[in-house]
Amino acid sequence: MKLKANNPTNHEHNGRLHSDAAIKTWWSAMRWKYNKGLVLAGVLAFVIYATVASILLAPYEPDFEITLFTIVFQGFCYLFMMLIANLFYNLGPMVDRHFNRDNDQEFRELLYNLGYWFSFGLPFIIPILVVIRYLVAFA
Repeated sequence: MKLKANNPTNHEHNGRLHSDAAIKTWWSAMRWKYNKGLVLAGVLAFVIYATVASILLAPYEPDFEITLFTIVFQGFCYLFMMLIANLFYNLGPMVDRHFNRDNDQEFRELLYNLGYWFSFGLPFIIPILVVIRYLVAFA
């Protein structure tokens, strides 16, 4: 059976397919920026962690140390966490596809920015926890 070009169902279906392709293309193009942000956040959070822990915890905990081994180990752990973050990145296009019925670019950018800044902020939980530990245990 051949579908007519002016059939509304056919038009909606083709428009949705076009929209799905556009959504996938947009989110794929933004992944590089997302990953650069994750790398930057990881490096900054580690530098802050090393600085804060060296100043606040090292005087009270003789076993505290930052060595080449611990840096490399934490780096590999962070790469694994980036892999998990990229799996969660796939929620962005899924939410966009299901809730952005009007294919609104502002909605898409807001959704991306919420995910980006949430992911960017997560690594900073570690230095914050170091400060909290210091305040609870030693201050």
